[in-house]
Amino acid sequence: MSQPVASGGQPSRLYAVTGAGPVGWTVAEQLATAGHRVRILTRSGSGPTRPLVEKMSIDVSDPARLGEAFHGAAAVFHCIHASRYNAGVWARELPGAEQNVLAAAGAAGAVVVFPESLYSYSAPERPMTEEGPREAQGGKRGVRTALLKARAASATDTVSVVASDFFGPRVRGAHSGERMVKPVLAGKSLMVIGRTDQPHSFTYVPDLAAAMIAAADKPQVWNRVWHAPTGPALTQREIAGAFATAAGARAPRVTALPGWVLRTMGVFSADMRELAETLYQFQRPFVMKSAASQAALGLAPTPLHEAAAATVAWWGDQGR
Repeated sequence: MSQPVASGGQPSRLYAVTGAGPVGWTVAEQLATAGHRVRILTRSGSGPTRPLVEKMSIDVSDPARLGEAFHGAAAVFHCIHASRYNAGVWARELPGAEQNVLAAAGAAGAVVVFPESLYSYSAPERPMTEEGPREAQGGKRGVRTALLKARAASATDTVSVVASDFFGPRVRGAHSGERMVKPVLAGKSLMVIGRTDQPHSFTYVPDLAAAMIAAADKPQVWNRVWHAPTGPALTQREIAGAFATAAGARAPRVTALPGWVLRTMGVFSADMRELAETLYQFQRPFVMKSAASQAALGLAPTPLHEAAAATVAWWGDQGR
């Protein structure tokens, strides 16, 4: 019997994806579109409903079930989030989950591909490259540093693909997600944190997913950190304007919540304290470069007008 063939004439393969947030969902969709089989693992059994995607209700804290789900997979894309945006929660939930996944994937002979953030970068005042220092300490930044070190120490092959702040279809709880796109589509003004005039890198989630998939299939790029293809840095005002242009709406009025106000709010609100920890990213230039990764993976970022149009179209579908 002949082996099923995916797009591009390559053999169809089996992949596992943990988590059905915007990254895990998009990875699963791109793999299935290319003709590959996908097992997507979530506690609730959620995920894309489409041919080639098998949705499994599995908790990553259950090593036996993970081993069963990873059996035969060429790669595991570990895309779960912590239950809260909180440093203590991250420290309690994420390291154990990653160790379970690494152990089960290693036993199955699969590489583990992680989406990663810029939190661990310890010199963010300079343009951040793949060779930059990742030694940040304390809070959520320190948790991400520790996770990267644990991956490097693992006997299982890994590859981490770094993205800056997300935007794109299915991205809700992000600076350029629901809090930005919904007011723009409604013709309302919006408020951002930090400053409106500082360059900041934003990564389109489908570009991150494409980079993770490309990295999974290139053993020569494993066991190191790469950057997702990311376009030129934009101010928060500029990316809001790109969404407005894509929607045929007027450019929104964009104001900034000063850092001192956010820190004062943090005295009374744990959520505001956690958000204030990221102020450094929005008060000064926060720029990620991806040229080396683009060359290694053979990819380029989606042009801004196309990415903004797809983002606006997805939000329009939610409104209907």
